[in-house]
Amino acid sequence: MTRSKERLDKLLVERGLAPTRAKAQALIMAGLVRVNGSPADKAGQQVSTDLDLTVIGQETEWVSRGAKKLLKALEVFGIDPAGLVCLDVGASTGGFTEVLLSRNASRVYAVDVGYGQLAWKIRTDPRVVVMERTNARYLSRESFPAQVDLIVVDASFISLRLLLPPLLDLLKPDGEMAVLVKPQFEAGKERVGKGGVIRSPEIHREVLEEFIDYVRTLPGISLAGLTWSPIKGPSGNIEFLAHLSRVLREGKTPENVKETVAAVVSEAVLALSGKPERESREKGIDR
Repeated sequence: MTRSKERLDKLLVERGLAPTRAKAQALIMAGLVRVNGSPADKAGQQVSTDLDLTVIGQETEWVSRGAKKLLKALEVFGIDPAGLVCLDVGASTGGFTEVLLSRNASRVYAVDVGYGQLAWKIRTDPRVVVMERTNARYLSRESFPAQVDLIVVDASFISLRLLLPPLLDLLKPDGEMAVLVKPQFEAGKERVGKGGVIRSPEIHREVLEEFIDYVRTLPGISLAGLTWSPIKGPSGNIEFLAHLSRVLREGKTPENVKETVAAVVSEAVLALSGKPERESREKGIDR
């Protein structure tokens, strides 16, 4: 199986090891980046996406590891939050909100059904509107002064089928969404394994294809991109990121959905387990 490759600086951003490509390049030039333990000196060098990357002496920059998910989504999907009014659904401690603020979002509505989780430095940022004890299913236009430019979603214990219809009503005519697709909450109990973990690449493909079919039924929104989350969920689930857009940009819409889904799932299995899909099945990882 041919391993996919990417520029080192881009991969650092996708892994959440650097907030921007410029920062990634600075870290590489400073000799602080290690690829499989060896120093890297070229930001543009092509490296396999499953290699181990580390930054020497780097402390955790974000309030939540979940920030790494949105960092990859913004990079892969080409979304720029600068100057945008954003809605963060499932804000929790504020990982996604922090990333949006770091990319110069003008305002972020941080929505979560829980209470008291949002990190203090996020909670006290004047650009953040804290909306705790709020179930996103019941948000309406009356909840906001105006429609928003960008919606990001990292929600648990609920299907996106219940969230997307009300959220779409909050999105501007030229708005975009970056949503985390969590197969364990989309597949139904009969397809979820022990401990709430889905290990089957086949089920991952089924869930993603079903999700895309569902998106096609929604008015005024289309799939513009698909990739995998650079980190697993708390229980070890592989998760995926979908880009939904009101206005499709040329070259962004996947032409062959089945091929796109198959490629994304295979890349995820290889990158997050270190084994090609076929080997994963042989080792009993599949089921």
